[in-house]
Amino acid sequence: MQEKSSNAPTQNFLAVLHTSAVQSEQSTAPASTPEKARPRKAYGTAKTENLRDSGLWRYVLPVTIMLFCVSLLAIPLIILIPLLSNSLDVHAAANQAHISLTWLWVLMIVIEVSIAALIIKGFASIFLTQAGNYRR
Repeated sequence: MQEKSSNAPTQNFLAVLHTSAVQSEQSTAPASTPEKARPRKAYGTAKTENLRDSGLWRYVLPVTIMLFCVSLLAIPLIILIPLLSNSLDVHAAANQAHISLTWLWVLMIVIEVSIAALIIKGFASIFLTQAGNYRR
């Protein structure tokens, strides 16, 4: 196993400075502007990358988040509302045995809607407000 020195980035930086100083001394033609004196080089920067996108994600992300938020509300309510309506029925088996679970279903609906509201508010503040900032 080879040991690397702790000042390796500093040595690399000094080597780059030395190389650029040698290159600038070797150029004999006088430059008219400072930009021509030292040619600029880009190593792995945005100049070499294709940064264009279709912009489709600006529409797909908010639609996906909205569908998720609607399903976050709808799925538990689809389960709890029939249970609540069944507990209100006089002819239901639980009501015949004098066991009323109406309070339980109402409480579950209130808890589910409040938790879903907090989650939806968080997702809206994270994903939906930023989408407007990237318009062209």
